[in-house]
Amino acid sequence: MLPQPAVRRPASARLRSTAMPVRPALIGVPFDAASSYRRGPALAPPRIREALHSAAGNAWAERGVAVVTRDGFEDVGDLDLPESDAAAAAIEAAIAAFDGRPFVALGGDHSITYPIVRGLRTDRAALTILHIDAHPDLYDTFEGSRTSHACPFARIMEAKLAARLVQVGIRTLNGHQRDQARRFGVEQIDMRAWQQGTRPRVSGSVYVSIDLDAIDPAFAPGVSHREPGGLSVRDVLDVIQALDADVVGADLVELNPLQDVSDLTAAVAAKLLKEVLALWHDPQ
Repeated sequence: MLPQPAVRRPASARLRSTAMPVRPALIGVPFDAASSYRRGPALAPPRIREALHSAAGNAWAERGVAVVTRDGFEDVGDLDLPESDAAAAAIEAAIAAFDGRPFVALGGDHSITYPIVRGLRTDRAALTILHIDAHPDLYDTFEGSRTSHACPFARIMEAKLAARLVQVGIRTLNGHQRDQARRFGVEQIDMRAWQQGTRPRVSGSVYVSIDLDAIDPAFAPGVSHREPGGLSVRDVLDVIQALDADVVGADLVELNPLQDVSDLTAAVAAKLLKEVLALWHDPQ
């Protein structure tokens, strides 16, 4: 059995209630040791929380649900993780401990998605992953590492942890990753297809992984790998709000506060987080 990871509880982790039998959980996964080019995403969870609770906004998601409330979700704090591959076991154990409870994980770099999906308690043969990103993250190895943030979806698909992988917003596909996409049967909606009107269609059990660099850097500059020509914030909100599926969990990754401008990207992350949390609540 994997050891239970230590959790650092932030000052904002005040959302405790038994009024609802099941509430989505919010967990910080401050890990960026698998990042290439720039470090910084490990600093993101508290910045997203600050934006979520900022007096600049309010508690309501667009679909008519007050989610930033005592009953809206439970913030269980941040994992205390080593800066090594040993972090993966702690991440997997923390997700497994939810035992099917819905959650949103705040990264951290995109390498965290692999141990998160390993920790899911769901039918692998029925699971679809909806992956929103500028990059397909399908490298077999990157800079000598199989656990790089450029590789998580290769690890997920080769381990048969999901039946479908649907990627939206891709605009950096190279020859190797194209071959990997064919190998794993990945369904890709790149930006050219998006502009032509193609939209994702998913059903059943769905896990949602949102990399903030999917969004054009004009709207979200606070990422390590800026890739022009991306989705708008409205585009990503529309994808989230159109989901008609059993969403089992989600992650929101690759915010780099060291590259942000006036906390703009943190505010975008908080906006997306509210709309994801709203998926588990009925409109009022």
